[in-house]
Formats: sequence, C-alpha cells, structure tokens
Amino acid sequence: MTQRSRTGGRSVVAVLGMVLASCNGAGPSADEAADVVLVNGKIITVDATDTVAEAVAVKDGRIVAVGSSAEIEALVGASTRRIDLGGRAATPGLLDAHAHFGNGGATRMFVLDLSYPEVTSVADVVDKVAERVAQAEPGDWIRGRGWDEGKFEELRYVTAADLDAIAPDNPVWLTHTMGHYGTANSLAMELAGVTRDTPDPPGGTIDHDADGNATGVLKERAQGLVNGLIPPMSPEQVRDGMRDLSQAFNAEGMTGVKDPGIGQATWDAYADVLADGDLSVRVFVLWRSRGDLSDAEALAERVGPFTRPYESTSDDRLISGGIKLMIDGSGGARTAWMYDDWNRDFDQVDTGNRGYPVEPAELIRDKIRLFHDAGLHVSTHSIGDRGIDWVVDSYAMALEDNPRSGLRHGIIHANIPTDHAIDTMARLQREFDAGFPEPSPPFMWWIGDTYAGNFGPGRALRLNPFATFVEKGIPWASASDFSVTPFAARYGLWASVARETLLGVYGDHPYGSDESVDIRTALRSYTIWSARQMFLEDKIGSIEVGKYADIAVWDRDPYTVPTADIKDMVCEMTLFDGRVVYVNPQTTLNIP
Repeated sequence: MTQRSRTGGRSVVAVLGMVLASCNGAGPSADEAADVVLVNGKIITVDATDTVAEAVAVKDGRIVAVGSSAEIEALVGASTRRIDLGGRAATPGLLDAHAHFGNGGATRMFVLDLSYPEVTSVADVVDKVAERVAQAEPGDWIRGRGWDEGKFEELRYVTAADLDAIAPDNPVWLTHTMGHYGTANSLAMELAGVTRDTPDPPGGTIDHDADGNATGVLKERAQGLVNGLIPPMSPEQVRDGMRDLSQAFNAEGMTGVKDPGIGQATWDAYADVLADGDLSVRVFVLWRSRGDLSDAEALAERVGPFTRPYESTSDDRLISGGIKLMIDGSGGARTAWMYDDWNRDFDQVDTGNRGYPVEPAELIRDKIRLFHDAGLHVSTHSIGDRGIDWVVDSYAMALEDNPRSGLRHGIIHANIPTDHAIDTMARLQREFDAGFPEPSPPFMWWIGDTYAGNFGPGRALRLNPFATFVEKGIPWASASDFSVTPFAARYGLWASVARETLLGVYGDHPYGSDESVDIRTALRSYTIWSARQMFLEDKIGSIEVGKYADIAVWDRDPYTVPTADIKDMVCEMTLFDGRVVYVNPQTTLNIP
C-alpha cells in the first residue's frame, strides 16, 4: 500500500492496523466497520503523488482508508455496503470553478432552449420561437437562450427582422449562449424605448445595421434595457432549478461548484434547498458587486461578517465565499478589452473595435482594493489581454499596499493573458497566495468556432495557455461557465488535452496544440486545484483519508483511454458526503 494521507494524526496504516488488531479475524465491530467500501477498482486519488489505489472505505461521510482491496475488505462489517467496481475507475467528485448554477438551473428548465444541435440555423430559431408564440397569450414575453452564430449555417446574428413576423404581439428576448449579448424583436425594443437614435449605455453596445437602424442585438450593459422589463423567475422556479441541476451535476460525477455573481434572493433559495436536503453539490458563492464605490462598501459591510471561507466553512455545503467583479465583456460579442483590434471571420479585422471595460477601469481597481482590505476573496471576469493586465496589476497594487496573504484572488476566464500577466500571476501566487486563473476549457470547443473567428490566427494560439501555466508553476481552477457551455466536466477535461473546436469552421485546431496538457494535469484542474479556489482543498478534491467522501465512478479509466474517448465518459455512480446520490440506470454495478 502506498497511500499515506493523514487526518488527526492517524494514517491509513494506523486506521487499518487498529481494526485488524481489534477484530482478530472475526471482522470489525459495528463501530469500526465502514459504511461503504469500493473495492477492485482503479482509485485515482489525485493526491500529491497521483497515487492509484484499488479500494476506498467510507464512514460517517468521510474517507477512512485508501489502499489495496485486501486491506479495505478488512473494514467490511455486517452492515457495510460493499461495491465491487470490477476494474472501473473512480475519481474525486469533479468540481466546476465557475458556473451560474443558482439561476442556470431555472433557465435550463423554463426558458426555450436554442442551443446546438437542436438549432443549427437562424431558420431553426425562428421555427422554435414561432412554436412558443403559438402557446402564449398576446403580450406574454417569449424568452430563449443558447443561440450561437458560430454554429449557424448563415454564420450571422439573429436579428429583430427575423423575429417580427412570427411574434408581432409578443415581446421576444433571446440570450446568446455566452450571456453577453442577445436579440430583441421590435416590440421588445419599443417597450424598452430603443430606437435608432438611442445612445449606447455606459458599458454596453446597441448594434446597428448599415442604414443605422437598431438590429435588435444588444451587448453587455445594453441588455439591461430589455432584461429589466422581463418578469423574473419565481422563487419556487429558482429552487426547482437548483434541485434539478444538483441531480444533473451528480449524474456527471460532479459534486461542487463556484457560483459567481449572486444576489440575496439566490442565497435565500440555496438556503431553502439545503434545508430541504436537496443540495447534493457543495456550493461556494461569489456576491455580485455593481454600482459605485459606496455600493461596494455597503456590500462588504453586509456580507463581510459571514464571508470568511478561510476561517470557517460551516457544514461545507453552502459557503459565502467572496465577491465577483467584471472588467470587460465577451470574446463572442467582441466586447472584451483588447490592446489590438478584434478580428472578424478569423483573418479579417474589426477595425477600431478593441472592446471596453464594462465598468470604469479605475472603479474596478478601487473595488478590488476595498474588498481586499476588507479581507474578502475576489474573482474578476477578465477576457481580453488588456483587461487581464488591468486586473492582475490591480491585485498586485492592493497586495503590495496591504500584503495580506491567502485571499486567493482569481482571474475568471483569463482567456488570452500576456506574458506580463502570466509572470504576475506566478509572482502573486508565490508571494501572496493570490492571482489564480479560473479558465473555461470548453470555450475552445463549444464556442470555439465563434471565438477563433474573433480572436484571429495569432491571438487564438494564446487562448488558455495551460502548458505555459505548468511551465511557470501556476495551478488553475477549471470551469464550464454554464450556461455558456454544457456543464459536464468531461468536456472540459477533453478540451484541455485536445484543444479542438466543435464544428471546425476555421479548422479543427485554430488554437494549436502547443498549450495542450495531459489528462492527469487536466483532472487536477477539475479536482484539487478547483477545491483550493473554494478554500476546501483539505476537505475535498482528492481521495484521501479524512476528506469528505465525494467520489465519482466511471465506465472507463481517463488515464488510459484515447483522448477522443474522454469526452464520452459515462458516470456510473456518484457519492456525496458518503451517500450514493446517483446510480446510472444502465450500470451493471451491483450496488446493495
């Protein structure tokens, strides 16, 4: 046996030794017996040496031993659930370091799905909206989500002109898959007071055609002109969405998420679902900060007293973790803050467009300093190279003025960091335990065709520079950004290695392969490194003694299968807190 994790001063060897000594061959007592054991498998522990064991034992929701099957069998008592894995692989429960879980579940259940492959053209969007209009009353809002021009046959936006004939009496709002832009029909624009002469709001863009007319496409903060008119989801819909998405995460071997940008209503809904016993993922939330510096001060004062994950994480299922900020927009909308002009269609130039900060850059810098000084963890959405530089430099300034270590400030997405940004991340990590990238590997796949067309042939090669991160000693926490991409972490594991786009509009590998990493590294980014950005690395993220028994069992070994097979992994069983919370209906596992 090679495993040597310790908790409370007792190693695996010590735990097993005491059991073997006490049972004298008669089997463990009820107090000593495990609740659940997994034997005859490939237990990918993701510990410090990447140990692969054969078996694991669980008691009272915690891992009590990891080792050979013979050793773990010694912990089987009369009431133990013994599950023979039959050679299957088990990993720590996979974690998503950035997914809009709280409201995304309700969107998934109640908003019209316009995503690929059900929708492959603008005409498909029109047909689906027409079906929803036929079921609605005049005046009812029609909402959809998930369209992406990079997956359309026409390779263009949906516009109001496409929607007006089918929805003359219903306002329509269709959110892009990236969430940074969407399309309103003419009735929705009329209700919002949007005309050809409406100026762009601060931090937003109203798209116009060649004749100067508003197309219906609204980007970044301009979306609020219409979004503010749409009736919100009911509290019960939000709670139902959380319950449903918890189960869906479990079905993909996922047991934790960092949910960015919530408000009080979402926090209250989480608390209700947790109290009902229906929250089978660990949720680490970031509070949304909008408005001026006085608003930020009020937020820090309100949430600061219970937002100290480095001091206490309560029951470790619902954690108030910190603050989310945003410096810029989207790679899809070409609104992220860049040094050079955006591209169009890969090798064309969107002349004069370098994106912009969605809030004044100096305000973001001041907010970072304020929240840092308040002892709050901060993660900042940063897509463009100029935006990323601004954020890491802002972290550096705050840390140098107030060198408080251990807040683990993050760079959400960190799409195309400059060499300066990468070096600054490495330095901040070494000196202050801060500056951690929280990228979204599935961007290269699910929205990869749109992204490649906008970043262009040079910058695309810098997207998600994982190999460089490894070279510089920079760990990162991987994420889906659901609902931007599908939440299943297996897609991100595969994308980290393969770096392939969904449809190959600009070739299969516009991002090259130099920044690819192996599956072992990719898995760390979805387990122990993400656990660290949730301040839970001592409790989850690896299969080690003393940690919560959050474990996923798979139909194949990700360490040995061909790369192409990783994205098709099937979860056969998931444990959360030592409880079996998901069993695949098709599994041949014998689960007592």
